[in-house]
Amino acid sequence: MSKIYGILMAPLFVMGCSEKSTTMQNEVELIFPKGDKITNDNFTGAVYLHNMVVADSSNQNAVGSVTFEPGARTKWHSHPAGQIIIAIDGVGYYQEEGQPKVIVRKGEVVKCPADIPHWHGASADEKFVQVAITGREKGETVWLHAVTDEEYHK
Repeated sequence: MSKIYGILMAPLFVMGCSEKSTTMQNEVELIFPKGDKITNDNFTGAVYLHNMVVADSSNQNAVGSVTFEPGARTKWHSHPAGQIIIAIDGVGYYQEEGQPKVIVRKGEVVKCPADIPHWHGASADEKFVQVAITGREKGETVWLHAVTDEEYHK
């Protein structure tokens, strides 16, 4: 009986160890904490923010790590002083008004021009983690309308 038990339980033990190892590996690979879930209406889907630098009078740049779960995205918006997006994990989308949607992958950088409406977020099937560096010296982000499902999937 114990031989059968050992043979039947061995795959479960291996699977259990494998799952734990993968989970631990994913946690180790995080560069910054996931942060807190954003609860305002400027986003569609589950989005998390870890503020790393809050803009103030001595440095007017805000820096945050933003995690978008699959399908999550911002509203259309613009930044009076522009923004830089550094992709640190996953696959995301970025689109400026009047331009085609661009796929953004880990290691790529997007420079969002000042006052140009755009949106960004995760691809439909994979999360996206970005570091956003946003100039605040000319004012706060200007939030516009939601990105429609048609715009997102186009």
